[in-house]
Order: sequence, then C-alpha cells, then structure tokens
Amino acid sequence: YKVRSRRNARNCIMADDVSSPFSSSGGLDVTSSPGRDLPPFQDETEEILGDGNENEVENAPIDEQEGEELFGEGMERDYRPIAELDVYEEEGLDKGDDFSELSPGARREAEMEMRRRDRADRAARGRMRRGLLYDDDEDDDLEPPTRRRRVAGRDDRDRDMVMDEDEELPEAIENLEDMKGHSVREWVSLAGPRLEVKTRFKLFLKTFVDSNGQSVYREKIRQMVESNKQSLVIDYNVLATEYQVIAYFLPEAPTEMLKIFDESAWEVVLGLYPNYSRIHNHVYVRIAELPLMEDLRSLRQLHLNQLIRTSGVITMTTGVLPQLNMIKFDCPKCGFILGPFYQSQNQEIKPGSCPECQSNGPFEINLEQTMYQNYQRVTIQESPGKVSAGRLPRSKDAILLADLVDCCKPGDEIELTGVYHNNYDGSLNTANGFPVFATVIEANYVSKRDDKLAVSSLTDDDHRSIIALSKDERIADRIVASIAPSIYGHDDMKRALALAMFGGEAKDPGGKHQLRGDINVLLCGDPGTAKSQFLKYVEKTAPRAVFTTGQGASAVGLTAFVQRSPVTKEWTLEAGALVLADKGVCLIDEFDKMNDQDRTSIHEAMEQQSISISKAGIVTSLQARCCILAAANPIGGRYDPTMTFADNVDLTEPILSRFDILCVVRDTVDAVEDERLARFVVNSHVRHHPAATDGDCEQVDESVSPSDNRIPQDLLKKYIIYAREKVHPKLHRMDQDKVAQLYAQLRRESMATGSVPITVRHIESIIRLAEAHAKMHLREFVLDEDVNMAIRIVLESFIDTQKYAVMRNMRKAFGRYLTYRRDNDELLLFILKQLVQDQLVYQRSRFGGELDVVEVQESDFVDRAKQINVHNVVSFYDSPMFKTNRFIYEHKRRLIVQTV
Repeated sequence: YKVRSRRNARNCIMADDVSSPFSSSGGLDVTSSPGRDLPPFQDETEEILGDGNENEVENAPIDEQEGEELFGEGMERDYRPIAELDVYEEEGLDKGDDFSELSPGARREAEMEMRRRDRADRAARGRMRRGLLYDDDEDDDLEPPTRRRRVAGRDDRDRDMVMDEDEELPEAIENLEDMKGHSVREWVSLAGPRLEVKTRFKLFLKTFVDSNGQSVYREKIRQMVESNKQSLVIDYNVLATEYQVIAYFLPEAPTEMLKIFDESAWEVVLGLYPNYSRIHNHVYVRIAELPLMEDLRSLRQLHLNQLIRTSGVITMTTGVLPQLNMIKFDCPKCGFILGPFYQSQNQEIKPGSCPECQSNGPFEINLEQTMYQNYQRVTIQESPGKVSAGRLPRSKDAILLADLVDCCKPGDEIELTGVYHNNYDGSLNTANGFPVFATVIEANYVSKRDDKLAVSSLTDDDHRSIIALSKDERIADRIVASIAPSIYGHDDMKRALALAMFGGEAKDPGGKHQLRGDINVLLCGDPGTAKSQFLKYVEKTAPRAVFTTGQGASAVGLTAFVQRSPVTKEWTLEAGALVLADKGVCLIDEFDKMNDQDRTSIHEAMEQQSISISKAGIVTSLQARCCILAAANPIGGRYDPTMTFADNVDLTEPILSRFDILCVVRDTVDAVEDERLARFVVNSHVRHHPAATDGDCEQVDESVSPSDNRIPQDLLKKYIIYAREKVHPKLHRMDQDKVAQLYAQLRRESMATGSVPITVRHIESIIRLAEAHAKMHLREFVLDEDVNMAIRIVLESFIDTQKYAVMRNMRKAFGRYLTYRRDNDELLLFILKQLVQDQLVYQRSRFGGELDVVEVQESDFVDRAKQINVHNVVSFYDSPMFKTNRFIYEHKRRLIVQTV
C-alpha cells in the first residue's frame, strides 16, 4: 500500500521517540498523526550521519498525488538502529535514584490529592462531573464512585441506584438555576430539570443527617410507616441549607414541585419498605416552617399560585366529601373503558371520543375503577388578638385533601401552609362582572397551636430554665410580681389572675359529669383602677385568649349560631367566643353592660363548660373549657363600701356564685401611696418612651418600681405553658378537716351578714386554687401551704364584698387565715397606716385644718402588732418599706412620726 511519504513517517516515529518519556528504543505502532498546526518536519539524519549513504537514497521527486513505493531495495534501512536518536532527553526525566517505591496508602493519598486538584480546576471552569456535584464530603473519596453507588444501592434497596458500570447515567444539569429564559413553572415542567430535581430530592431524603450523624428523614419515614400515615413533613429551612435552588423553585412553582416531591418520596419509601404499597398508593410531602408568615388580609395578586403560610382560627368546617381523583369512563356502545383521566381542582375533565368505536358519547363513569380522595372545605379567620383596632376580621376558605381532613375543628387556632389559588365563582361574576375570581388556599400542611405543640417546641435550655426557676422558694411571689409589671400595686388582683392562668385540674367522676378545673375571676371596682389593662395583659400572655366586651357581645356571639353553608346549602354551626377560647381564657370587659338574656346564656359554659345547641334541626353540645375573666363597674360609677357587693353590682346571685374569686378594687386616698403611684407612672412613661435612651432609663427611680424579683415575660409564658400541660397535682395529702371547719364557719357568717351567699362551689374553688398554687411550684402533690394560700384568697374575696362595718369584725374573726404567708413588714405597715388615719381624723375633728406631721405612740403600735402575733417590731423600723413611706422612729420620745 502507499502513503504520502514512507521516509517521513519513519522520521516522525524517531522524533516522537525523542520527545516522549514513555517510548522505548524498539518500533511502535502509532495510529495518530501529528497535529496539523505543527511546522513541517525536517530530516536531520544527514546532518548527524553525514553523506555516506547518500547514493543509496532515491533522489527522484515525489509525486504527491500518487505517493511513493515503499517496497523495494533498501526498505529495511528505514528501520536500522540509530544510537544518536534512540535516546531520551535528560530534561524532565525521573531517573529513579531520588524516589522510592510508593506504598498503597501513600499512593491512595496522592491520588486523592490529584482528585481534589482536578475537582477544584473543573469547578472553576464549570465542568464538574455528576458524581462530584453531590459527593462533597472528603471521606467519601476513599471509595471509588462505582463502589459508592453499589453500596448506597444495597443499603437503600432502591432499584434506581443499583446499576451496572456499563449502564449509562442520564445527563445531569449542573447549573439547575440557569433556566435559559424560561419561567420557573415552565423550567421544572421540562423533562431534564424535572429529573434533576427528583434526583436531588431523593438524595436529600436518603443522605441528610443531623449533628449526631443520624439519618433524619429515614427515621421520619420509619415512623410514618409504623403509624400507617401518608404525610412526610419536611422542614423548609433544612431543605434551603442543603439545596438552595430547589428551595427557591418551591414557593415559585409549588404545584409542580410538590408533585415531583411526592413521586420522589414514594420511590424512596418503596425502596425502604416495598410492601407499603399494599396499604397506601401515595405519599404526600408536607412543607413546614416556611420562613415568611402572611396575614390573611395581606394576600394579593402577587401571591397567586405561590406557596404561602398564614395563621388564624377555624370558624366553619364542612363534612368530609369524596372528590374525583382518577376517573375511568365506560362507552355504552362498545363497552370499552376510557381512561384514566386525572381530575384537577379547577375544571372538569371530559373524554373526546371512544378510541374503539369512535363514538362521541355520552359516556358513563366507571364507579368501580374510578378513584376518589377525601375533600373538606374549612373557613379560616384572623385571630381576634391580631386584628387591628377598628377593623373587621377577614376570612378565607381553605381546601383540605387526603389525610388532612378532620385535622382541625371550629375554634382551633392553626398555622396553614398551602398554595393560593383562584377559581371561577358564578355568584361573584353575576354581581361584579366576568373577570372576577374567587380565591382559595389549597392546604399542604396544617399545624395546631395548642399547649401540647407549644410544650414540644420548648428547647432543652427552656426546660432547664423552667426547672431551675421552680426550685426558688419565693417563685409564687416572683410570678405575682411579674404579672402586669407596668401596673402599680393591686397585688391581690395580680395573684388572682396568676392563679387563673395556671388553672386547676378538671375531673370527670365515673364519666357521669365533669367538674371544671378552670378558675373564673370577676374584677369590680372604681374607675381608673386598671381593670381593662389587666385583661389586655392576660390576652397577650395567656396561651390562648379571646377578648370581647359586654356591649358588643350577644348570646349567640358568645356561644354559637347556625347559618346555611354556601357550599352544601346545609345548616352549619359557627363557633362563638367561648367555643373559640376552648382550653384557654375568655376575657369579657364591661360585663355589667350585657343584657340579662345574653348573660344567662353563659351560665352553662361557666359551670358545666359546655354549650347545648338546639336550632334548625341541629341538636348538639359544644365544648367551652375556658376560664372567664370579667371586669365590671359598680352601679353608681364608684364602689360604695357601706353596701354589700350584690347591691353595688347589677348581677344576679346565680352568676356571682360561679365566680371563684371576686376582686373588689377601691380607689382610696392616701397621700404617701398617691405620691408613689404618681412617681411610678412618670417613670413608666420615661422608660417606655419610643425615643428613650439608656441614659434616660438610668435616671429612673428604681425604689418606686423594683424589678429584681421579676421574671422575663418570655420565660413566664413558657413557664405557664409547661405547668398547664405537664404538672397535674394530686389531692390526697391536703388537710380536709381544715376545709370542712372553714366552710361551716363561712356559712354561718354569710347567713348573718346577708352578703354574697357561700355555697358548695366555694369548696371547689378552694380546691382549684390550691391545685393552681401547687402548679406554680411545679409540685405533684397539694401541700398544706397550698391549701392555706387558697383559703386566704377565698377569705379575702369574701370579706372584701362585705359592708365596711362587718368587714372589720370578720377580719378579726379570720385573722389567723388572712395573715398566712404575708410579710410581717406589710402587715405592720398596714396597721401603722390605720393608726395614722385614725390620728388624722381625730386631729381634724378637734383642731381643724390639715396637718403636716402625724405622730403615733409606739405603745399603740406594739399593742396592735401583738394582735396579729408579731412581737418584735424593731426590725421593721430599719426596713426600706418603713423609710420609703416617710416614717421616722424617735427612740427618745417613743414616737413614730410621718411627714404628710
């Protein structure tokens, strides 16, 4: 055969041998030609060997078109050895003297180093291969990629991961965020990006581990399979940290992405548990902890077809209905089965013609092979505490599908994550014209905000802080001091509200009737004593609170009302304030302004904690397990101490007996206390001014408002939630004889005075208050000190409702109960103020005018102190409470002097 130049080919081989360090002196089979951009080869043989063999070489010109005859005389000379040419160049050649043979470990490390170098180089040029895109862990480089793929496939038992070396992987999209001009919804609908998203999400489910090295979602899948559920909850924040591109695509194209997630999760579940398809045929991925929370009233056109997260209260739910999911039709003419057709939420799917007989229908639904899914429609309304003043709460319809149905009921406060859709509504188009659409939220994940979830959300640090706080002996006093810290004084009201927020224990003896554990409190007193402010504070602090006013509340607004459902045209129940506050607190301001008919509607809710409905053919009973905190004003505007409580307040005895604590607040005139109150108010305004600086806060007088014993409000909320859910004190250690004797004594006094009657409900009140006081200390048993504190609170509530003349006698009769756990300094200060007031009245009546200095004999003060079993008053003279109230003790004259 002929080539262009046999001799030049020989020379090319020799030149290559010189430049290549891997060639030998023997002949080589070279199949590739030199590059076209190289300069033409020059024969250097004559320069090296001279002209000795010049006559033997044919000097005839070469015909490039026909080539040269390679066979002939002297053709073997082309392969003669040439010692000068058959050698390696010294430059760049490893001689082997300076290097030792590599061990297998050293060779593996060298290969790993070269692999890292190649990875960095390819990543910089954007040409990283598929395996390196996901295997970022350096420890995984110890195994070859094929080995890793086989091990992962064996562990997962996933058929997609088990493949031979010769089987070709689908082409990966390295830059998934480069959408090439498409929108997100169009991009993830294409086959390539869809497959890439699916592969990455499957890898995320299989390989994501926590800080302890445990596989998070394999454990979640195991728990889901054990309970035969269909929902797999994925934390969005975790997904965003691992795969930012997928987390970016998800809110923008939620419908398409969730379908891909569901398919990926189903394949992973089948890979781990192949027989799970016998129980369910689908798994739903639920997205939790979406970072941005939207209000219902802020949803706009921007949010259409986006994944959103919102919160509110469920006000109405429909029944669970079957919805078409996958339809098959029967052709009545030929009997052919058409389908399957997958039904969407917006429009009905209808077949065109029968592929067997070309008939255009009508077709009948094949009821046996058609598949359905659960469907429920709920109405979510803005939480009452989040609605701005003067605005009506907005509501929105939400659709619950599959296993989300019946996950919430009216009155539940929920967080909803779903897709914000618009759909055609004929009624809207009739009223507003055609281009108007109704909006609905297709739910993806629903979580209830109840106490159990709140307790589960507490961290280990929160648990340690709560337990450490409960070991403080004065924890009850610290909690009372932390209630409404911006309100001066009123310790009795603060203690009552604190006990109401902790609550007692509900009982159900024999399953016959339920005994409530919630504590009802009525605040009544003069105007300007912060009654409404106390209710507003409880609304912000209690785990679940509903606020309403007596003037703006009706009977059906408090309990429940019946209306016709717009979807099913059936009569449905709408929850009222008491039902919405189930397992929480219902706050009613201006309680005395309610109509008598409306007020009687809550009698059943306050004692039996249920609301019976018999309207429009609906006969049912709703749960209203809430404590009621009410505030009322006296009849004449101010409380008259010369009359009983029943004469001061326009409330009937049946409803008064349902309140465990009656707090009477009087606005008394006290020069020293009034000055301290004024200083406290001024300091509060200075401290909480929007433009206040640290320097302004340092000038505040801390002696008026000490904050050493207060608990931070966030920790106090967590403490209340933990105590309500985790602590259930028992009663078998309480002193029953003491309660029985007190009840008999109270009955006698109530009959003699004619004030608020004492009933059996007051015994239950003492028990509930004792349980709540034990919860404050996180105790499992009710002790004597809890019972004594409960008796003291009930007695104070009862005595404060009496006439002024009767009150002093009752305080003496029940003095041993009223002084329990009271600080001696507080008792002595109270006695001293009474002596000062008596001295002022005496001086005014005898001499007239106002006095600047009041003097009290020490002997009178000591005698009054002995009546309450306080025999040492010397330490009281040195206490801060004695000095801050402008008292001076003159030892020589044996007088106590106060500057008024």
